[in-house]
Amino acid sequence: MIISKENNWKVGEFAKLTGLTIRTLRYYDQIGLYSPSDYSKGGYRLFNESDLLRLQQILALKELGLSLEEVKSVLDKEDYNPEEVISLQISRLKENISKQQKLLKELQNISSLLQKNKTVTVEDFTKLLGMMKKSHQSYFIGRQKNVERHLDRLGNFLVRYPNDAEKGGTNNE
Repeated sequence: MIISKENNWKVGEFAKLTGLTIRTLRYYDQIGLYSPSDYSKGGYRLFNESDLLRLQQILALKELGLSLEEVKSVLDKEDYNPEEVISLQISRLKENISKQQKLLKELQNISSLLQKNKTVTVEDFTKLLGMMKKSHQSYFIGRQKNVERHLDRLGNFLVRYPNDAEKGGTNNE
């Protein structure tokens, strides 16, 4: 996979290249999820082309709804296969596109009926509402899982560091 003629990117360059923030890349390194391939003599993180594949896998697994802990667990398995993740991501994307195309077709049908001043039946609207509901449910279920994960992490933090929570900060003050 060749993206640039450069073999290594510093963290800022890599962040710009990938669209992630420097903070995100540093956090991934801090939690042991994603570390750079090398460090410069000055201590700068250096990323290369092989790091891009790992990052793509992380983002694909996150998109599939896994938490960072789950992503790390999957990537650390001996039988882990990046091609399977890409295939799964392709399947999920095709499924989402198919749902959106059906919704688009139904919306176009209703729009056409309205433009021609034809009667739109209760069944037409019911079908449309059902498709819209499924589309919104998928979105909100994903958002709900994300919120639940954040609340779980907050709960774990509060259990581990009750004094920090009472102070409203961390011991690093």
